[in-house]
Amino acid sequence: MPSPLDHAAPRGRDSRLGATRFSVLDRSRTREGHDAAEALRDTVRLAQELEGLGYHRIWVSEHHGVPGVAGSAPTVLAAAVAAATRKIRVGTGGVMLPNHQPLVVAEQFGVLESLFPGRIDMGLGRSVGFTDGVRRALGRDKDVADDFAGQLDELLGWFRGPSSAGVHARPAEGLTVPPFVLALNEGATIAARAGLPLVIGDIRNREKMRRGIDHYRATFRPSVWAAEPYVVVSGAVAVAATPQEARRLLLPEAWSTAYSRTHGTFPPLPPAERVEDLAMNGKERHFYESALAGQIAGTEKQVEHELETLIEETGAQEVLVTTSTYDRQALLDSFRGLARVAGLTEDEGLSGGSSRRKSAASDKHR
Repeated sequence: MPSPLDHAAPRGRDSRLGATRFSVLDRSRTREGHDAAEALRDTVRLAQELEGLGYHRIWVSEHHGVPGVAGSAPTVLAAAVAAATRKIRVGTGGVMLPNHQPLVVAEQFGVLESLFPGRIDMGLGRSVGFTDGVRRALGRDKDVADDFAGQLDELLGWFRGPSSAGVHARPAEGLTVPPFVLALNEGATIAARAGLPLVIGDIRNREKMRRGIDHYRATFRPSVWAAEPYVVVSGAVAVAATPQEARRLLLPEAWSTAYSRTHGTFPPLPPAERVEDLAMNGKERHFYESALAGQIAGTEKQVEHELETLIEETGAQEVLVTTSTYDRQALLDSFRGLARVAGLTEDEGLSGGSSRRKSAASDKHR
């Protein structure tokens, strides 16, 4: 089976930043005063905008029983996103494999790849439900994630052929759906041993991130899925006219994170102005400031410098942007600014814009 991932960087751009792919993970975050259905539709609309701006892929996530996240069924949402777009890659960031039977996951991605050939990514994580109640509802124990490597091997095996009992995963068998492992710590080891691309976060702890990446590259074993290591770094990036406006984009998510750490539940995103007026106790303030620390936010020039540094430090081939905020227009403006920073090629047929910086016409790599 040929490798589904040719990891040569796009050519024809004039900096290391310009040779890096940029993608987006949208978690379908719910917002105060807006329902879950709107959050899901926002994800589909964002995908269309990102496609027009030239982003490489958009991924959706899996969370169960979380008030602040509408994305609970990533393969279903990925189908809606792929149907509403025509060329951007679509995938999951990720399907939490311990929550599911590998055969069912293979079948779901087989259906997606059959419907949208050459555009589907299979991002896989090792988390299980965050609470005892969710795990019971899923029929999973907390320690089921300990066998992630075995689950991953079983899943990939369904694409290669039938089981020892003669069971076939249809229509997945024989198809090529690029797999990625979302990981830190031991997950990086699993990705390296399986010969799979690594998605690693978050960018707030650069030293920990670099250690994971170095270990991954040092222990990587080539496979039918990837001939060499491929690193995607993930984290929040916010671009605005001033540093203050950019930082403001990050406030709703930082507060929701702090609230979840102190109250045990992840709430819908509040408006930034409400966060600014909140009276936080000491513990809340600690988690809030920690959530903001190390994120990339600023003007286009400032973000360009920070991204160049990040890419130089990590050697990453791709950046997966995970920014969420209450103000959807400001979020879109941020992605537009980032597209300018990265020199992405705007698609005239999709958005009416012109090419800002051209990459090689032959670059069709996944």
